Order: sequence, then C-alpha cells, then structure tokens
Amino acid sequence: MRALYTLTWWLALPFMFVYLIWRGRKQPEYRQHWRERLGWAPALPPGPVIWLHAVSVGETHAAAPLIRALRARRPDCTLLLTTTTPTGRATAAELFGPEVRLAYLPYDLPTFIRRFLDHAHPDIALFLETEIWPNLYSQCQKSGVPTFLVNARLSARSAQGYGRIRRLIQPALANLAGIAAQTGADARRLTRLGAHDIQVTGNLKFDIAAPDGTEARAEALRQLFAGRFVFLAASTREGEEALILDTCLELDIPDLLLVIVPRHPQRFAEVAAQMASRGVDLARRSRDEPVTQRTEVFLGDSMGELAAYYAAADVAFIGGSLLPLGGQNLIEAAAAGCPVLIGPHTWNFLEAAEQAIEAGAARRVQDAEDLARAVKRLYRDPEQRRLMSEAAWHFSQAHQGATQKVMALLEPELAKLKWDA
Repeated sequence: MRALYTLTWWLALPFMFVYLIWRGRKQPEYRQHWRERLGWAPALPPGPVIWLHAVSVGETHAAAPLIRALRARRPDCTLLLTTTTPTGRATAAELFGPEVRLAYLPYDLPTFIRRFLDHAHPDIALFLETEIWPNLYSQCQKSGVPTFLVNARLSARSAQGYGRIRRLIQPALANLAGIAAQTGADARRLTRLGAHDIQVTGNLKFDIAAPDGTEARAEALRQLFAGRFVFLAASTREGEEALILDTCLELDIPDLLLVIVPRHPQRFAEVAAQMASRGVDLARRSRDEPVTQRTEVFLGDSMGELAAYYAAADVAFIGGSLLPLGGQNLIEAAAAGCPVLIGPHTWNFLEAAEQAIEAGAARRVQDAEDLARAVKRLYRDPEQRRLMSEAAWHFSQAHQGATQKVMALLEPELAKLKWDA
C-alpha cells in the first residue's frame, strides 16, 4: 500500500507546485525556498542535530517550551525546525531567532527524504501533534534516526479517516521510537491504529509562557480601548466574522468594542474589506488607527499579539468553533485569565474544552445568536466574569508539566548524542 501512496505523491507533485504558485499570489513566501521542499536542507554547523517539525503557527508555539528545555539540556546541539507553511516559518523566526535553524519539510517521497537526511544528518527527530508521514518515518528508521511523535493528538474524526487506511498508517506508527500523547483518549485512538510505546504526557501548550513584553502590550491596548467593554473574537475562521458581526454588533451594550483577530494573516485584508462593505466603523491595528467613541470594530491584523489581546479583553470567543472547523486552542486565553466562550465544534481540542467548561473557565454556546446572548449576560454580571477569570487562570496552572514528561521520555536518546570523532 505504501508503493501506491508513493505513486500518488509522484503523480500529485506537479500540482503541488501549481498550488504553491497559486498561494503565492497572496503570500509571496509560498514561492520561496522550493528546494527545501525537495529535500535540500540548509547547511548546519558540526555536531549533533535535533530535528523538530511543527506544521504551522499553533504547533510552532507549542514547540516553544520544548525547544527551551532542549536547549537547556543539550546546548551543544543544533536545533533544526521544519514547518509546512510560511506563517509557521515566520512565527518560528520571531520566537526563536538565530538560535534555531529553519527549513520547510520535504514532500513525503523517499528520494526527497533521503536527500534531506543526507544533508541535515539529524540524530533525533520530533514531530508535533498530528503528523503521520509513512515514507518519512520509514526512511528515518532505515537511517537509524530515532523518531518520536510528541504532543500527539488525534480527534475521533481524524481517527476515523486514518482507520480507512490503517494498512498504510500502522507500519508508519510502528517505525516510531515513542509517542507522547496529550490525553488518554488520544492514546487510545492511536493504539487502535497500531501505535505502541505511548505515554500520556499532557499538552505542551499549557507550558507556553506569554511572549516577552505581553503585559506592556496589553496595557497599551487597554489605554487604546479607553475603558470600553471589549469582546474579543480570537482566531476566527472564514465565515465566522460575518456571523459575529450580524449578531454581536446589535447587542444593547453601549460601550461595546468588538475586537476581531482572524486566525490566518492572509485573511486580514479580506476581513477588512468585508467590514468596509458593511459600513462598519473600523480601526485597524496594522495602521495604528485610534479607537474613538464611534469605533465599532477593532481589527487585530498584526502578528504575535494574541496573548496581549486576551489580557486586555473582558470576554473572549475562541474561533473555529461556530462552524464545523474543529475549534482553536483556548489555553492561551485561559492562561491570561480571560473568560472564554466556545462554539459547538471543538473536536480538535475536545478534552481541553470539556475540562475548561467543567472548571468554570469556559462556557459553550450553540450558535451565533447564543454567543451574543452569552456576551450580554456576562456584560451584565461583572462578578461572574471575575469568577470565570480566576477559574481560567487556575485551570491553566493546574495542567502544566507536559514539557518535563516529554523530556523524560526523550532523555535516553538525548543522553546518547555525541560529537563524531
């Protein structure tokens, strides 16, 4: 079955480059570094190499506490981080600077993977979250590179899809040296697909520290918002902004300021145009536009400031959950002590969402109208907002510690890393 999978990749390869060209119309970064996608890794300094892979922005942020721990444990090693998207790469550059070398993950063809391994010479490979690449895992195993799936998650929906191709997935998982799963449910789903050597270590995202300067940015935002009641719609996905605008701008909240931060930066201009077409009085972060008493919506069209928005908001909705998109991570909001509202579609972060609701840190709404009603209730009840804020902070603190558990899993391999004579 892997031969058929590889043939499919070869047949799809020309279309992959067409896709990069097409995406490059709006994001020119997609037209850069093509050689890396074919396996030409960047030149690395001599010495042991620890290779991590994080698909995009969320996974790159999740890698941050692990990267800090790896640098502290093995400062003599080079850290190479691969991503799939330009936004993930840009986030990595912002978070880690020159301390971490960056590249794109090569396409999952044996020729490209072998080329990458020959250039990069990784001594250990760590893949974050839901990354199962049959040819890559096979080539790493053949090359003697111990490979781990860490912070692993697998929703019920994804497990069902992978189950249809279990004959391809099971051998790939068998090539792994170990798996660090976020939850017991993730571990059980991976086991049913044929995985072994699974430990439940928790979610690395609970260990993410707010970026340096977050409190100063949050205070600057509070001054900019000038005492308005701030309802933050964070990490919104396509179609959600319209629903939120239709319902929440009509709320009977005199000092309401709706702050919208789209999940994907390539949509910033699109969302701004959508608001302009509606005649919304809009201020944009990217243009340093002031918030006046007439301003209805503030568009957070900047990178790296979401933690500050959470700290400056009175209530936050976590996007990707009003529509059937699986939801986005609520942990950063909880860590900022921000009361959280989530929609009905949270299968990507189901256990964290349910735990946050149980802890009193979050509430679930069923649709956009229900979201508007929940915002209005919380506006009228400052004491309930305070209790949710405290519960959110305690919830985030209680679930920390995944980094230490993952490092314990990796320790036998990290201890073996030595300079070649």
